[in-house]
Amino acid sequence: MISFKLLTESNKTDIIPFLILLNQKIGEDILENRLTEMFTQGYKCVGIFEGEKMIGISGLWMMTKYYVGKHIEPDNVIIHPDYRGSGVGDALMKWIYDYAISQGCIASELNCYVSNKAGQKFWINQGYNVIGFHYQKMLNTYS
Repeated sequence: MISFKLLTESNKTDIIPFLILLNQKIGEDILENRLTEMFTQGYKCVGIFEGEKMIGISGLWMMTKYYVGKHIEPDNVIIHPDYRGSGVGDALMKWIYDYAISQGCIASELNCYVSNKAGQKFWINQGYNVIGFHYQKMLNTYS
């Protein structure tokens, strides 16, 4: 049976292996430091469990922007490869939407890497529309 639980900063060591699945170029020490800072900035993370085993995570940010109002942003949604295609992602998103509504959110927005074709297909199937581009400029190449 699949269940969901909001994680806390004390769960960093459980979260990091999933972040490494997403991007192996970022070291564990950097991820740990960034998670510590993120939790001070309102970051939340939901864990997906099969029994006691964590099989995925999604970061969650809630914010208000003038063009959309209060919304939730699923961030770095990662399902363990053994569980992909089994409906876990759909169940996670239902949980996130219900949680967002309970927190007064009226929309959901997210980013997806242009190279992540499977992710793009998933988000379109979830009812998301592509409304723009996400740009990035690194200001310090040492962090």
